[in-house]
Amino acid sequence: MLDIRFDCRGVRADPYAAFPTLTFRLAITGPGTGTVHAVALRCQIRVEPQRRRYTSGEAELLGDLFGDPSRWGETLKPFQFATVPVLVPRYTGATEVDVPVPCSYDLEVAAGKYFASLRDGEVPMLMLFSGTVFARSGDGFTVQPVPWDREARCGLPVGVWRELMDRYFPGCGWLRLRRDTLRALQRYKTGQALATWDEVVEALLKEAR
Repeated sequence: MLDIRFDCRGVRADPYAAFPTLTFRLAITGPGTGTVHAVALRCQIRVEPQRRRYTSGEAELLGDLFGDPSRWGETLKPFQFATVPVLVPRYTGATEVDVPVPCSYDLEVAAGKYFASLRDGEVPMLMLFSGTVFARSGDGFTVQPVPWDREARCGLPVGVWRELMDRYFPGCGWLRLRRDTLRALQRYKTGQALATWDEVVEALLKEAR
């Protein structure tokens, strides 16, 4: 089995990306101490919600994802965050690369809903790797697959995610609605002479109470 190892050294918000992007710093060691021409890497990232504790306020917001906390022993399961390709350039022995991961603030997406429900702490994540290693071997080179069991755990600070979203959507969130619902809201907004969508939602919440 190919002796190549991965370790996540941290996560940061990319301040210069055109859209919200988290950058995972990935350390790669091996195989061996020889020259690696390139690694065509595929990285799958999962959220592992069962690996952290939650406050009562967080648990209330997470009910939409996992149900009542009494059922969390069955429902608190890992879920997909992203799958991204990474081309690792030539190195010898070990190297570090950035893994950019585009993010969504859509609260209909499980990851976005989960992140938005957390107050602080870290989001426990698992990175799973696959791909192909092109390495030097004698006078030529070898082509070998990344072993299926290569993985690395990491924690995304909730503060980093909030920093990222505040940079692109300061003080805002997004909800996806059907077109007929949007038309009905537009008619209500016009009929009530309301200036903003916040005022529309606030008025409807008052009526519901």
